[in-house]
Amino acid sequence: MMRAPILSLAGVAKSYGGTDVLGGIDLEVGEGEFVAILGFSGAGKTTLINAIAGLIEPDEGMILLRGKPIQGPDKERGLVFQSYSLFPWLTVQQNVALAVDAVHKDKSRAERAALVRQKVELVGLAHAMERKPAQLSGGMRQRVAVARALAMEPEILLMDEPLSALDALTRGKLQDEIERIRKEERRTILLVTNDVDEALLLADRIAVLTPAPAARIGRMFDVDVARPRDREAVNDDPRYQALRKRIVSYLGSLNAESGNAGDSSVDLPNVTPLDLAPPPQAYRDAAQSAVTARYLEFFKLDKVYPTPKGPLTVVEDFNLLMDRGEFVSLIGHSGCGKSTVLTMAAGLNEISKGGIVLDNREITAAGPDKAVVFQAPSLMPWLTARENVALGVERVYPHAARRARRDIVDYYLERVGLGEAKDKLAAELSNGMRQRVGIARAFALSPRLLLLDEPFGMLDSLTRWDLQDVLVEVWNRTKVTAIMVTHDVDEAILLADRVVMMTNGPNATIGKILQVDLPRPRDRKALLDHPKFYRYRQEVLHFLAEYDHGPAAKAA
Repeated sequence: MMRAPILSLAGVAKSYGGTDVLGGIDLEVGEGEFVAILGFSGAGKTTLINAIAGLIEPDEGMILLRGKPIQGPDKERGLVFQSYSLFPWLTVQQNVALAVDAVHKDKSRAERAALVRQKVELVGLAHAMERKPAQLSGGMRQRVAVARALAMEPEILLMDEPLSALDALTRGKLQDEIERIRKEERRTILLVTNDVDEALLLADRIAVLTPAPAARIGRMFDVDVARPRDREAVNDDPRYQALRKRIVSYLGSLNAESGNAGDSSVDLPNVTPLDLAPPPQAYRDAAQSAVTARYLEFFKLDKVYPTPKGPLTVVEDFNLLMDRGEFVSLIGHSGCGKSTVLTMAAGLNEISKGGIVLDNREITAAGPDKAVVFQAPSLMPWLTARENVALGVERVYPHAARRARRDIVDYYLERVGLGEAKDKLAAELSNGMRQRVGIARAFALSPRLLLLDEPFGMLDSLTRWDLQDVLVEVWNRTKVTAIMVTHDVDEAILLADRVVMMTNGPNATIGKILQVDLPRPRDRKALLDHPKFYRYRQEVLHFLAEYDHGPAAKAA
């Protein structure tokens, strides 16, 4: 049963330049309630929260606080942005004091100082009161922003994706902090997020926005999972599993119209890429047969960096054998050396000790036989999507006819759902579309090894689902040997044959390997029904919880 409404929205609509962003939002929020607003990128979540904050005025509809229309920003609505916007020359105490001094002029200096101290202590930063933002981690800076909003003593705390720019470990710690604040402060909280699990861990109700244009609240979900909600324990809760499945299915149905991986209007030409890294002459003379088992081997791999305090061993004694066509996910906390292993496999990072052998040849340099998709796709912004992919295709297919090379480019761009955007400049594409170009470019090289370094890490979780499906669809057709670095547990299980879990750095190594015995091709909805899925998820979450310590955790 919803509490008496403190906030009411009726028919709230907003347009920009003739485009309807909000198409009539109706929502009532009870006093002391925690509501999460979930939606796709561009669905108008930030526009909605800014309207509630009084930073923009809706074109139609009403926003009432305790039955009275809101008129511009006010101290009763505290706002935490995605970026923390601190003054770099002021200390933590001074940044929070700015807000307190501005809105609590009726309090004495001692009362204001006590309020600052209380809110900074509430977010766990009493030890950093005199530090400046440059001396703080990203997670600590976001805590300062939360303390500043709370110090205004607002009736409603509005949070606009405050954790989306943080790594998974820091994000988890701040989620715990928000839950503790909810419990202690008893504030009414509205959280804009694109993370289903974040919404499920924190909220009393979840409002799902329909995609743009003219977003509305499509459905409301009551989160009937008992508090406190431990992220590892809820994984075994049938109510959590059922609700998570309902929300994921509903979001999938909303996204079905846009589609993810497309059919191709051209056939893939039957041409073989030029071998720019041929095997040693001895293998060629012996007519070495194609390798399938032990296709990729990491042997006693170490990476040591020199530092002013002496050598620092980042990765130590990393050993892994992969068969041809296998897909491995590499997961672990920030700083555990996942990307270091990947860049050594790509030939982009010198190996300190040990070796990596791919298809009977040792990796010593970068080349198109090892295609890499980075977190940022690194496209040439002045070139079109087609021209960006063609750069690599022309390098590995110089012997093919021009038409065949063009067909290869078009085939993969259409496979990743960019058939209508092939001739758009990279600068005109969204982040998700640019990452699709990066995926198409990698597959078009027909590499021996595909390396993916958190390719969806900069995207919201709903766009990430879309591109995971694209990757699954295209990989199913090529079966290229692949390694993907990720911090997303569901992503690791959805994509991989094995999940390789790394211990914390320094001296990081393989801590555990999980064999993922789930049928292929994989479908996200079907996986949520599979009896093994949550068991696998629990195994990875438990491992990550065991290693939830060390430098990365302390810095958060």
